[in-house]
Amino acid sequence: MDADDSRAPKGSLRKFLEHLSGAGKAIGVLTSGGDAQGMNAAVRAVVRMGIYVGAKVYFIYEGYQGMVDGGANIAEADWESVSSILQVGGTIIGSARCQAFRTREGRLKAACNLLQRGITNLCVIGGDGSLTGANLFRKEWSGLLEELARNGQIDKEAVQKYAYLNVVGMVGSIDNDFCGTDMTIGTDSALHRIIEVIDAIMTTAQSHQRTFVLEVMGRHCGYLALVSALACGADWVFLPESPPEQGWEEQMCVKLSENRARKKRLNIIIVAEGAIDTQNKHITSEKIKELVVTQLGYDTRVTILGHVQRGGTPSAFDRILASRMGVEAVIALLEATPDTPACVVSLNGNHAVRLPLMECVQMTQDVQKAMDERRFQDAVRLRGRSFAGNLNTYKRLAIKLPDDQIPKTNCNVAVINVGAPAAGMNAAVRSAVRVGIADGHRMLAIYDGFDGFAKGQIKEIGWTDVGGWTGQGGSILGTKRILPGKYLEEIATQMRAHSINALLIIGGFEAYKSACDMAEARGRHQELCIPLCVVPATISNNVPGTEISLGADTSLNVIVQTCDRIKQSASGTKRRVFIIETMGGYCGYLANMGGLAAGADAAYIFEEPFDIRDLQSNVEHLTEKMKTTIQRGLVLRNESCSENYTTDFIYQLYSEEGKGVFDCRKNVLGHMQQGGAPSPFDRNFGTKISARAMEWITAKLKEARGRGKKFTTDDSVCVLGISKRNVIFQPVAELKQQTDFEHRIPKEQWWLKLRPLMKILAKYKASYDVSDSGQLEHVQPWSV
Repeated sequence: MDADDSRAPKGSLRKFLEHLSGAGKAIGVLTSGGDAQGMNAAVRAVVRMGIYVGAKVYFIYEGYQGMVDGGANIAEADWESVSSILQVGGTIIGSARCQAFRTREGRLKAACNLLQRGITNLCVIGGDGSLTGANLFRKEWSGLLEELARNGQIDKEAVQKYAYLNVVGMVGSIDNDFCGTDMTIGTDSALHRIIEVIDAIMTTAQSHQRTFVLEVMGRHCGYLALVSALACGADWVFLPESPPEQGWEEQMCVKLSENRARKKRLNIIIVAEGAIDTQNKHITSEKIKELVVTQLGYDTRVTILGHVQRGGTPSAFDRILASRMGVEAVIALLEATPDTPACVVSLNGNHAVRLPLMECVQMTQDVQKAMDERRFQDAVRLRGRSFAGNLNTYKRLAIKLPDDQIPKTNCNVAVINVGAPAAGMNAAVRSAVRVGIADGHRMLAIYDGFDGFAKGQIKEIGWTDVGGWTGQGGSILGTKRILPGKYLEEIATQMRAHSINALLIIGGFEAYKSACDMAEARGRHQELCIPLCVVPATISNNVPGTEISLGADTSLNVIVQTCDRIKQSASGTKRRVFIIETMGGYCGYLANMGGLAAGADAAYIFEEPFDIRDLQSNVEHLTEKMKTTIQRGLVLRNESCSENYTTDFIYQLYSEEGKGVFDCRKNVLGHMQQGGAPSPFDRNFGTKISARAMEWITAKLKEARGRGKKFTTDDSVCVLGISKRNVIFQPVAELKQQTDFEHRIPKEQWWLKLRPLMKILAKYKASYDVSDSGQLEHVQPWSV
């Protein structure tokens, strides 16, 4: 399992990490500017990957200030110095604003301090200011060296030996205000903090029929405000990029009173700290409160979240993102040449990419310029496709037009939940219902899966019926694993009785299989000749046609939080190894990604067969580890990874083989992984993907309007998923070839290529395919 498992075909042009060497290279890593959760995960990945490839890695404490001051602020890091930091918020190497580095004199001192340790590779984790500073430093490098030589501080040999400086940046910023990357390190964790507070506030607001004005961070960027508004179904949101139109005061008060009239007991208004009106005047939380109190007389409270948003433990998403970015940054430094421009490693869709640093900085500055010049539509466009999409979705779901202004389509669209419950299902149902109503359809809810469908448990569902659903875990409609196969006759009868024109199926592998079965049965039941769309929702993340399923992120966070507590317990008792069993059926996604996010020593999964030699090798690895200062171990096992190597077997084997060196404990996480409130990611993802599904259904129904068209082609039964960097609809007929039906998993899974990362960061030798790395791409404003 931990052997060098090179699987590239002979003669292939694939490029592996073994082809790159860091021998003789020195890498400096620093965190600069405001701190963000996940920075430590990035530092850990840089240090361990650097050491793994044979480079020396140095901590630069206190950001650029430490670089200018030198001395003990620049210290060599070893493997153990980044142990137990994955789950810690902030940054262990400190961060500081540095005036001295803004001067050439300061940068001269910094260059001298780096040269004393032979550091010519810099990995900078920070915001656009920190990265711009690094780029300037790189440009001036040869001039600084010549000046140091003239001053007699270095010799001519050193000038030639250290002739150029390589810089790679990672964006650590909770605001997600950097163009070129989908998510910056820390944003997801900040959203976790915000949503935790909103969930808590909603219960007290409901009790007293209060209005709450919540101020979140984002001086120049409204991302946190927008996504948290989308994730909690806020009544109103104020953003710097999209100020409210003139007369907003009256519009907002009308909206709040309408919502109260619809029996809503609370109002939530979210304000970005940099919120402005169309004249660029600041809109404060207090101003909004006064307006609500004077105009409506509602009991109103203001809550300013402040630095709570920066604190706490990083989410699973941020740990995985930062670990991937850290590894990619080291590879980028190893591959850099004197002509390589400074780059940023970032995330586009689900893929790590490298972008020219100054292109990203320029576009980030263009957004601010557009806001200053009151070109707000340009500002939203420059923020990127994701931001604009969020804003449009929020507007569609928050504001209902009067019934007489919505043109009716006379179509009935039904929504059903199928399979095991997954967090985010309710957010998806809410979004589908509201978008469907806004498009003029009559929306029907089917209760208790296909079992309920066959029995006629179908009711019309309205706009207000789904209010407050986004934050609810489980499935309010009820869900069952039963497939439609044996009930097709009854289901067809119900579809005829309720005149169902389209069906949205939200669920896991059962939802996908149901769509396959219904497509095959169209010849026998003409009622099934309608548009069918599957929105993948399962913690197992095993639905073909998508790289990520609704619910998997929430489940991953449960696993990671539990692993953190277990590791803490193991640290206290010393010399203890925990074996943790995760769910997922035959799909190893939760075990593998949970292992990467929790810093596990091994993760056993079905997709990568293992034998007794691998288990023995892992025991030996842990025995060696117990001789260091890190005297604990964490091993994850997917529930169906092996018929014979069960959790009990592995526990007993480890206990016996580790006797006298370490003791063992086991923990089966079970249905904990299916429960709990959905994570911000799943609320947002469920809301957006379901809205896209309804847009597709509306487009299909529009095609057929007035022609009585029957839908019989493959492209009218689709799975909506994320693939590479796009949201795409794929016909189930095409996906069948890509499916292992026996084990209920796709034949190819993108996350398997991240397996070597977990092994490398746990000090195993592994073959890592870096063929996808290396291409410097250009920033597209619409692909951010």
